[in-house]
Amino acid sequence: MAYDYDPQNIFARILRGEIPSDTVLETDHTLAFRDIRPQTPHHVLVIPKGAYVCFDHFAAEASAEEIVDFHRTAAKVCADLGIGPGEGGNGYRTVSNAGLDAVQEVPHYHMHILAGRPLGPMLSQRD
Repeated sequence: MAYDYDPQNIFARILRGEIPSDTVLETDHTLAFRDIRPQTPHHVLVIPKGAYVCFDHFAAEASAEEIVDFHRTAAKVCADLGIGPGEGGNGYRTVSNAGLDAVQEVPHYHMHILAGRPLGPMLSQRD
């Protein structure tokens, strides 16, 4: 399936320097920055610099170098924040929404890293 990437989305504009961000870490292929509406004490967004709409688009079409860099950058963010349970932290949650049912707000692949307080169950229980 072909994805239609909107080059005017807010993350594309951040990558072009048109909108400032509170950068946590930047590499050749990835940018990590603090969310402007944090839901937890540590709320960082990790985005690839390439034009990918969502996870499956990124996983299917990004180069191996982009994919490795993205995940290594996310791991370094967790380590730098001291949130990883293997590093003595209390843990974190990663979230990536894709499409309408998941309420994806920005059509540029991004991963939320959420930490700093108990997060409760992943989804609310429904009857």
